[in-house]
Amino acid sequence: MTLNKFPPAILALEDGTLFHGQSFGASVTITGEVVFNTSMTGYQEILTDPSYCQQIVTMTCPHIGNVGVNIDDVEADQPWAAGLIVREVSRRVSNWRATESLPDYLNRHNLPGLTEIDTRALVRHIRSKGAMMAAVSADPQYSAADLVDMARAAPSMEGLDLVKEVTCSEPYHWEEGVAPAWQQGLQSPISNLQSHPFHVIAYDFGIKHNILRLLTDAGCRVTVVPATTTAEEVL
Repeated sequence: MTLNKFPPAILALEDGTLFHGQSFGASVTITGEVVFNTSMTGYQEILTDPSYCQQIVTMTCPHIGNVGVNIDDVEADQPWAAGLIVREVSRRVSNWRATESLPDYLNRHNLPGLTEIDTRALVRHIRSKGAMMAAVSADPQYSAADLVDMARAAPSMEGLDLVKEVTCSEPYHWEEGVAPAWQQGLQSPISNLQSHPFHVIAYDFGIKHNILRLLTDAGCRVTVVPATTTAEEVL
């Protein structure tokens, strides 16, 4: 069976460096800070990690997407990364927990993904030159020069208050623990007590769901509050 090619796309860095690849996510034009992650897997957790807000994440592992995406392995209620760059995206999904493919997930959340990018060259470049702003597009109306100009015009990440972007708007109680299949050895002796003697107030500066799950499995009552909550309000 012949698989159709993804449409061509460009990654343009603010220093004028260009990387040509293919678009496997949403056909949107975005800017963001290009960074890299050396994890072998866990791309779903990375995409939903609030610490990657407004960043375009490059995966150094060359083959990404083979286990698809599921409803459990998320660190937030939405993806926070601005986009994803990979050497080769898997067109096939092989995992019993998967509910959709990585390209479908990116399309559903209107996020761009680039494949067939020389990620080794890209990572070496930003490792030596430092993280920098970039533009990503598969739109033929934009030339490479246009995208370089977009990258240079994008606001720097330095000094940005991203906490206000990722924090919750209202306090809420968290009750979900780690999925039963992964619980062995994680629960504390007090986790089964009905009284839950410890009440943890978790400030949301971009807190990840797995931290809250582990606190719950440790036997804690967990309340998450916005980053702007005062000590007086908590007490």
